[in-house]
Amino acid sequence: MQTADKCNQDQLQQCKQKAGCCIDSAKDTLFALSKDIWSCAELAYEEKQSHDILVRFFTETEKGWSVESHYKLDTAFRATWGPTGVNAGGDTLNIGFLCEYDALPGIGHACGHNLIAEVGAAAAVGMKGALEALVDPPVRVMVTVIGTPAEEEGGGKIDLIEAGGFEGLDLVFMAHPSQEDAAYLPDMAEDDVTVKYYGKASHAAAYPWEGINALDAAVLAYNNLSVLRQQLKPDWRLHGIIKHGGVKPNIIPAFSELVFYLRTPKRRDLPFLREKAEQCFRSAAMATGCRVELQYGPHEYHNILLNKTLTRLYEENGKALGIEFTTDEQVLNTPSAYVRIQLVSLGIE
Repeated sequence: MQTADKCNQDQLQQCKQKAGCCIDSAKDTLFALSKDIWSCAELAYEEKQSHDILVRFFTETEKGWSVESHYKLDTAFRATWGPTGVNAGGDTLNIGFLCEYDALPGIGHACGHNLIAEVGAAAAVGMKGALEALVDPPVRVMVTVIGTPAEEEGGGKIDLIEAGGFEGLDLVFMAHPSQEDAAYLPDMAEDDVTVKYYGKASHAAAYPWEGINALDAAVLAYNNLSVLRQQLKPDWRLHGIIKHGGVKPNIIPAFSELVFYLRTPKRRDLPFLREKAEQCFRSAAMATGCRVELQYGPHEYHNILLNKTLTRLYEENGKALGIEFTTDEQVLNTPSAYVRIQLVSLGIE
């Protein structure tokens, strides 16, 4: 038994080394992929060039992949390899890696989605190389890469889930750039809301009494929410902007618009925060005489579920490669909002 265990451990270590070697061999093309995506910086659902860059990587640069462009969504893709271990029998273990590649308006890839695309592609290349090196794999394994657009706005992963894009996957990996190395960071449940106030335009100097000021409503709502924060739980978050406040100083604004994100560590608390925020929005309309319209985003984001086994394995292997994981309790326990992969963690069990 000890001899068999040692052989298995030796084989596992060889697989890890092979994965690293494959990634190192592809580092130049992976860096070029990341740089190209950085350079074209496309917004949610508009990532046509980024989609094509990744599709070319898995069809032309890397060999052996079956690639479906425009997979379920116009700017999503899927690349699959395998299964290997066809003589092992039993079910196939389908391991997934995600690539993001949408950018932020005005500041491009400040969130590092070009790096997420590079890391997802690199991990898949490494996994494929490790599996190819196995003479007689004990289980059937397939490697799947899914390009997931629209993380910053719209909920591309949820669109893919609803379209069946994650069916058949057993586990999914994704990494997000950060200032610290951590195997897991808690991610919050979230609702996005757009608030529109409709008033009545009038000349601000000549006939101000004829107007109904929609900007006043937006300012009141913003201040209402700022006051509300004192009564919120410490780990609840609400933050937003006044997106539209008028066109000229001498015209009383007939229209204003705010966009707010509402976040709680647990999805069950989100309705309570939403109710409190709505009272702030509606009371501002009542005070100014405006009509208010609330439009919630197409998707609600759940909080992410922790997989303790994968977290432990990630940390153990990362340390073996020299990664120094943060031990800062504030970083590890403060809910973040880096990545919208929450519903994937609920759906892949």
